[in-house]
Amino acid sequence: MFHRIGAAAYKADLNNTIAICNSLNNPQNNFRSIHIAGTNGKGSTSHMLAAVLQTAGYRTGLYTSPHLKDFRERIRINGEMISEKKVIDFVKKYSKQFEEIKPSFFEWTVGLAFEFFAEEKVDVAVIETGLGGRLDSTNIITPLLSIISNISFDHKDLLGDTLQKIATEKAGIIKQNIPVVIGESQDETKNVFIHKAKELTAPIVFADEHFKVSKKIYSEFHQTLSVTSENKSKEFTLDLSGNYQQKNICTVLAAVAELRKQNFKISDEQIHLALSNTKQITGLRGRWEILQPQPLTIADVGHNEAGIKEVMEQIHSLKKETVHFVLGMVGDKDRKNILELLPKNFIYYFCKPNIPRGLDEKILFEEATTIGLKGNFFTSVQSAYDKAKKNASENDLIFIGGSTFVVAEIS
Repeated sequence: MFHRIGAAAYKADLNNTIAICNSLNNPQNNFRSIHIAGTNGKGSTSHMLAAVLQTAGYRTGLYTSPHLKDFRERIRINGEMISEKKVIDFVKKYSKQFEEIKPSFFEWTVGLAFEFFAEEKVDVAVIETGLGGRLDSTNIITPLLSIISNISFDHKDLLGDTLQKIATEKAGIIKQNIPVVIGESQDETKNVFIHKAKELTAPIVFADEHFKVSKKIYSEFHQTLSVTSENKSKEFTLDLSGNYQQKNICTVLAAVAELRKQNFKISDEQIHLALSNTKQITGLRGRWEILQPQPLTIADVGHNEAGIKEVMEQIHSLKKETVHFVLGMVGDKDRKNILELLPKNFIYYFCKPNIPRGLDEKILFEEATTIGLKGNFFTSVQSAYDKAKKNASENDLIFIGGSTFVVAEIS
């Protein structure tokens, strides 16, 4: 399982997924889909878009990863998780074929999702890549629309050590004559996408060239954004209150504009309703999630350079005198650049997420101490969080992050 053990579980080809789907009679050809890749933002974008489609009356499948608490979070229809019985029946039914194919955890999960969506006759499924794009198991679908949210450094050992190389991997989801929405125009990557789209005669749209977020109003649980397009401004209230959702909303609105061209009936009112209730509609968690108001306790799954930068900006905007940061990481991350982004005046509670990939808390403590971060180490996420709660006064901030797996143990 890649998310637990790392690169050793990564399969850099589509052969197993093709074999699985052949044995299932290629269910991916029996429903319409939208394919979403990206370094950051693809999870939030997937959930917001699924919420919009569901609110517009479409029976909507949603495939995402990783999960926080329950494996079934990865596979939903209209916000409802796949049943335990469906998962058990699937494994029983196909275990012989799987023994021959020897798929990874992710590969057979993709097969399960595709069969479930086909069986349940979804109108459309939003499919998020697991890692990269070109060689990701999900990349055997022919979608109505491809979306690439953002490119930044992550999984450099597998996807490449420059933004251009990473963009090339993500651009692998662009298909012949299928429109593609790019969430963020970046100097280093723009030409990679333009070139690939031209090669495949795929119409390409850069969301941030068509939609601009201007006015922003924040409360603890919502944000209201003024979005301008073609000289018209519209206000949207989002129940996802992270700053970084300002980029994702532009991607979602550009995607909806493309789907409308393909005769999807989605009204402005339905978009507004969906975006203000995304968490309730889809079950999304772990994105700037407020766990309690006093002391203000927030968890966020941001775990790479770009994600941590966004999170730090938002923490600073809260203007809290004391920040208690429960921090854990996985061992295969490029940690130095991330640690250097963290403020030296926070109090840190270093811990190890309870998975094989988890970085030993003492190693994290030593590396952080070397660059001037102050705190103590703890043998578990829960014990670190308990200590932070004990130390924090009601006007302080407790922040939990550094890894999806740290957030999963608390939220």
